[in-house]
Amino acid sequence: MLRNILNHNHLTDALNEALTRCRHRLIIATANVKNLHVPTVGPSAAGRGARSILEVFEELSGRNVEIRLLHSAVPSQPFLDQLKAHVPRTLTMRRCPRVHAKALIADGRWMYLGSANLTGAGLGAKSPRRRNFEAGICTDDLILIDKVADMLDNIWNGAECLACGRKDHCPVPLEQPQL
Repeated sequence: MLRNILNHNHLTDALNEALTRCRHRLIIATANVKNLHVPTVGPSAAGRGARSILEVFEELSGRNVEIRLLHSAVPSQPFLDQLKAHVPRTLTMRRCPRVHAKALIADGRWMYLGSANLTGAGLGAKSPRRRNFEAGICTDDLILIDKVADMLDNIWNGAECLACGRKDHCPVPLEQPQL
């Protein structure tokens, strides 16, 4: 399966699909992290509006889903404020200034790869006049998924840090958010 994801469909066809499929591990790579609000979907969604991405992470954590969030920029203040109030038990974040990939990998069996950051504008949660123009793909092709997952694992585990030519921008390799 290989499917195009364009503009506002990032939220419904990519993020929600990843969240629905995920049972064990969700890997997220993004340049920017903001306090994204995700529309509630499913049979019990009526009248529930939207939830913060950290509330979604908390729900995943309650199901024992490991969440790895690899990002490059300092998260937005509203995101950090909510994170300070409560860090979901299974969420681990690492920051590397060289990360520019945008990917969601659910259990190593499904992947979104494209241009959208983990932000409202990137994933299409903003109005049609304010959201970004984004493009990506979803796939269950394990050869494609494994290559991206291996690259992200190498970054996550610090395998790229030794030979990194941008250490002056990264005083603390793979730094955690300051709470």
